[in-house]
Amino acid sequence: MTESACAPPRADLVLPCLDEAEALPWVLARVPAGWRAIVVDNGSTDGSADIARGLGATVVHESRRGFGAACHAGLLAARADLVCFCDCDASLDPGLLAPMAARVAAGEADLLLGRRRPQGRGAWPAHARAGNLALARMLRRRTGLRLHDLGPMRVARREALLGLELTDRRSGYPLQMVVRAADAGWRVAETDVPYLPRSGKSKVTGTWRGTWHAVRDMRRVLAEPPLARSAPSAGVRT
Repeated sequence: MTESACAPPRADLVLPCLDEAEALPWVLARVPAGWRAIVVDNGSTDGSADIARGLGATVVHESRRGFGAACHAGLLAARADLVCFCDCDASLDPGLLAPMAARVAAGEADLLLGRRRPQGRGAWPAHARAGNLALARMLRRRTGLRLHDLGPMRVARREALLGLELTDRRSGYPLQMVVRAADAGWRVAETDVPYLPRSGKSKVTGTWRGTWHAVRDMRRVLAEPPLARSAPSAGVRT
C-alpha cells in the first residue's frame, strides 16, 4: 500500500479560542499526527495563547471579538489544501477529523459536518438543542439541505472556502458557510460525532440569552439573498 492510501490527508486545524486554558492540553493532544493546529486567540485572559504555543500550536491573535472573526482569522492563516474547524473546549475530539478529511479528499463531499450526538448529561443543554433544531429546519426551507445539526466540526478545501467570501464575524459564520456552500452547488453532508460535556462555560449557548443572540445572527444570514457562485474545484482525487 502507498503512504497516501494508509495515512489520512494532512490538514490545518482551526481552533477558535477564548479562555480555554483548561481544555487546551486535552484538545491539542488529540490533533492528528502531521496536522498543524492553529489556535486563534480571541482575547483570552487566562494564558491560553501561551499554553497553546508551549504545546506546539501555531497561535494567531484576533482582536475583534466574535466566533466568526476567530474562525476566519484561522482560515486566512491556513496553508494546507484541507482546512478543518473544531471547538477548543474539549466537547469534540479533533482526532475524529482525520476520517472526515479523508472523505473530503476522496471527493465524497465538498463540505462535511460533524453531527453532534450528546454523550452524558449536560453535554447539550435543552435550549441550545432546541435552537439548533429550529435553525436546521429554517436551513432546509432556505436551501433544501436535510441537515440535522449546524455544529462547529467541519472540513472543506481552503481555496473553495475562501471563494465563498464569508462576511459574518459573529455566531452566524458557521451557518453562512453552509448556506453559501449550498447556493454554490456544493455537496454538503454530515456524519455522527460524539459530543461531550464541554470544559468551562459556553460563550454562545451556555445561556438562553446567548442562544437567542446566536439564533438572531443566524436568522440574518438566512435572510441574505442567494449569491451566484461556481461549484468548488475538486482538486486532485485519489
